[in-house]
Amino acid sequence: MKAVTWQGRRSVSVIDVPDPTIQEPTDVIVRITSSAICGSDLHLYEVLGPYMHKGDVIGHEPMGIVEEVGSEVHRLKKGDRVVVPFNISCGRCYMCNQGLQSQCETTQVTAKNSGAALFGYSELYGSVPGGQAQYLRVPFADYGPVKIESDAPDERYLFLSDILPTAWQAVEYANVPEGGTLAVLGLGPVGQFAARIGVHKGFRVIGVDPVPERRAMAEQHGVETMDYSPDVAGQIREETVGRGPDSVVDAVGMEAHGSPVASFLHKAVSLLPDKPAQAAMETMSVDRLAALHTAIDTVRRGGTISLSGVYGGQADPMPLMTMFDKQIQLRMGQCNVRSWTDQLLPLVEDDADPLGVMRLVTHTGSLDDAPELYEKFQKKQDGCIKVVLKP
Repeated sequence: MKAVTWQGRRSVSVIDVPDPTIQEPTDVIVRITSSAICGSDLHLYEVLGPYMHKGDVIGHEPMGIVEEVGSEVHRLKKGDRVVVPFNISCGRCYMCNQGLQSQCETTQVTAKNSGAALFGYSELYGSVPGGQAQYLRVPFADYGPVKIESDAPDERYLFLSDILPTAWQAVEYANVPEGGTLAVLGLGPVGQFAARIGVHKGFRVIGVDPVPERRAMAEQHGVETMDYSPDVAGQIREETVGRGPDSVVDAVGMEAHGSPVASFLHKAVSLLPDKPAQAAMETMSVDRLAALHTAIDTVRRGGTISLSGVYGGQADPMPLMTMFDKQIQLRMGQCNVRSWTDQLLPLVEDDADPLGVMRLVTHTGSLDDAPELYEKFQKKQDGCIKVVLKP
């Protein structure tokens, strides 16, 4: 089958790889009909290369049709249409029963001291082949995949795989009071949905992003927007009675601009052999922290910061005196997808499309178009906000 594979820093290619097969009786094989490129995929493209292997199949936002069913799968049958959550969870361990599927004890990557295995997301998360491919093996199929009964377009359901529940969790974790104000830093795909969810829940939402096309898209959904500037925290305080917003969602993460030192270290680490590079990242790596520091500066005293953007540094300098003095609450973590899908499914099936799931995709292509679209997405060219591949 054809698949998008990692080949090196800023390099992906479409090659033929072996078709997946049933390995456990709880597996299914899914023929992929749509698979999105996520902002987190750019971390593999740019930063997390030491944990990647040439030829790794990437991608973790897929959906499709069940083609083959393991002998112990009872909930799905051949021909069923499913969305596949990006984290692989068993549904019956202690962590899954706590609603923490991203920490599933059955699939935890203990060798790397990481949480649940993820599709297409590096040695850190199990080196499981991903979904930017024609077919995908899906473990624990009686629990993970979300069965779709409708024949509506894929785009209505596809984002249940990752970015929609990730955004929903981000807003839930932000703990915005009734009638409160939510600031969203970064208006990429997750930030777009977080801002829309905030509006849907009745909050005042201020979105911040340096890209005009992203601000324009957010404004179409009732979001107030600002360009990013060194004084954006002061600007937001001026718009919130000098106090700051009740809550801030950081939807940027480790790709945030604003730290030449971190950028240099990322590039330097990428030049080391894999094992020394991994050791460097696990002990002394730092992120570009402009967005997180802006969130700390922006949020009101006693407010909450919710991190949905992925961070990977182990030696990040944090302004703990300010955080303590301002009594900031901080929540974060990989999304527990299956905790939110039952709440989200009625919203995506609503013909009124209250979260705008049908108004996010800016670019669509085949698997063969993936290298060009990765570059366009990474460089924010041609108004590229969300890409969907059609295997």
